[in-house]
Amino acid sequence: MATTTDDARIGLSQPRSIQLPGIVLGVGMGGFVDGILLHQLLQWHHMLSSTNQDHIGVRYYDPHTVSGLEMNTLWDGIFHTVCWLSVLLGLAVLYTRVTHNRRRVWASRVLWGWMLVGWGLFNLVEGVLDHHVLGIHHVHAGEGQVWWDIGFLVLGALLVAGGYLLQRSGLPFDPGAPAGRSENGQA
Repeated sequence: MATTTDDARIGLSQPRSIQLPGIVLGVGMGGFVDGILLHQLLQWHHMLSSTNQDHIGVRYYDPHTVSGLEMNTLWDGIFHTVCWLSVLLGLAVLYTRVTHNRRRVWASRVLWGWMLVGWGLFNLVEGVLDHHVLGIHHVHAGEGQVWWDIGFLVLGALLVAGGYLLQRSGLPFDPGAPAGRSENGQA
């Protein structure tokens, strides 16, 4: 079990009690932003909408045909289900780790910082795997698509860095501190 000294040695200045749920919530929220904004509202891509039909043997579905749009809609739904399960899991873990003053945790820079880290990690993993390794879709296909894909990765890195700095600027959240105290239990 890590101690405060061990945490400081490896660069974790905040208690880990809300780190995992924050990251898991951020992954789910980042996925929802991607799916709702890029898949549905802007309709820039769907899960399997790449035009590169020969990339590593993965089958793609043209979203400009009825059958292709049906298959992409199905996979977008599976993607949103995974995002929803991530949010539910993050909330469940947070609920079990914060035993008192649960409302106060939502004002914590630590939680919001870790959520931004999770969102950034979503962008980095999804961007590398789906856009570059598997090539199943691009952020915005067509001319300049590589720049959209790189921008998505840069945004992910900025979210990780900004979230990490935000959580470090917050006071350690003590889930057992009595009501009326700051994040670190100080009056």
